[in-house]
Amino acid sequence: MTKLSETAIQEIDEIRRNYPTARAALLPALYVAQREFGWLSPEAYTTVSDLLGVPPAIARGVGTFYAMYKNKPMGRHVVQLCTNVSCMILGVEKLVDFLRNTYGLVPGGTTADNRFSLVIMECIGACGTAPAMLVNDDFYENLTEQYIKEILGKYQ
Repeated sequence: MTKLSETAIQEIDEIRRNYPTARAALLPALYVAQREFGWLSPEAYTTVSDLLGVPPAIARGVGTFYAMYKNKPMGRHVVQLCTNVSCMILGVEKLVDFLRNTYGLVPGGTTADNRFSLVIMECIGACGTAPAMLVNDDFYENLTEQYIKEILGKYQ
């Protein structure tokens, strides 16, 4: 079984105390496990379900429903690029091509050096400043090829 750190276990226990039911605590508890392991393996789902006392199928169902959870190993930095209407109109396809040609980074893939993974997002709520992306938890907007190159240069 995948082992969470004592700090993560305490955090999940605290989360559980703040929700009326164990199922209600699943979203933040899964986030803690993902932060700890980098992704949600079958063992991570079992660990969280054991801590919360919910069936593993419920934990996995929640974790596979939401795009914010990663169900396969990811690179050190996760690039989440919005490709919805505003971003599409403002040229995100060109940026996807740029990531492929410059970094070898394809949607759903990870670079050979395990530095970046690319996740295509439906919407990240930045239609007024599109195209936009997240790198880990950092938000970037008004993207251009040059700006993406500068941004990704900061992540080693």
